[in-house]
Amino acid sequence: MDTSTIYLEILENLFDGVYYVDSKRKITFWNAAAERITGFKKPEVLGKACADNILRHIDAAGYEMCIDGCPLHETLQDGKMREASLFLHHKLGHRVPVHIRIAPIKDEAGEVIGGVEVFSDNTKILEVLQQLEEVKKKNFIDPLLKIGNRRYANMIFETRLYELKAFDVSFSAILIDLDNFKQINDEFGHNTGDQVLQMIARSIQNISRGLDSIIRWGGDEIVLFLPNVTGKGLEDIAKRIGIFVENSFMMIDEEKISVTASLGVTLAKPEDTLESIIERADKLMYISKRKGGNNFTLG
Repeated sequence: MDTSTIYLEILENLFDGVYYVDSKRKITFWNAAAERITGFKKPEVLGKACADNILRHIDAAGYEMCIDGCPLHETLQDGKMREASLFLHHKLGHRVPVHIRIAPIKDEAGEVIGGVEVFSDNTKILEVLQQLEEVKKKNFIDPLLKIGNRRYANMIFETRLYELKAFDVSFSAILIDLDNFKQINDEFGHNTGDQVLQMIARSIQNISRGLDSIIRWGGDEIVLFLPNVTGKGLEDIAKRIGIFVENSFMMIDEEKISVTASLGVTLAKPEDTLESIIERADKLMYISKRKGGNNFTLG
């Protein structure tokens, strides 16, 4: 058995899918793993281009790479190695997540005469990531409001406190308590009360910045940790939250249901604990309550 035959035998038995294309992007080699991962048998692909309704790679956004930006085509053009995580088209029609690695095939003069793509099935990896996401939701997400819970609050607080001590990145806490929530529960029932809480949580999420952390502290209390905002900027955020809470409403039997909120707003100190910053924000929130509610107190 000559060397080239040995190499082909090795490639044929690799766990990863492997295929060669010539300079015109026609497939000239297709191993057994490529058949297994894609569902396409050798006779169905040899002599064809991968764009001929075979692999038809798309990226995570759904953009079809064969139209523009095909990594294999680019490697044939510039002779550079590439890798990417994409989704190929299975013969049965569904999409398969794969990690691809592409290398040029050159002649003795260094000219690119073809390319090889090695691809591995990422389905198991995505399943693991989905499982991790489920664990995260179970451990750190409030099941009703779909925002962080107290365990999440502790993790975020420790992260923000480290940034404050190590890099002098300030952060603030806002404690939000709904003013007339008990009345809604008493008059309309806890089902409606839960819907109101969900409505308010979504409103707050929709006006928050990407780095802000939103947590259900308990009952109708919501806590925000806001990095790198102080002074006037912090006041503006507190005012905005109050306005959006007041202007969120739902209709029950043609009756408009809305709430207002009292806010306690405080800047974190290096010596703070989670308990101390929440206690301080809680006291400030009660000052807002004594002012008549629908207000915020900064301290």
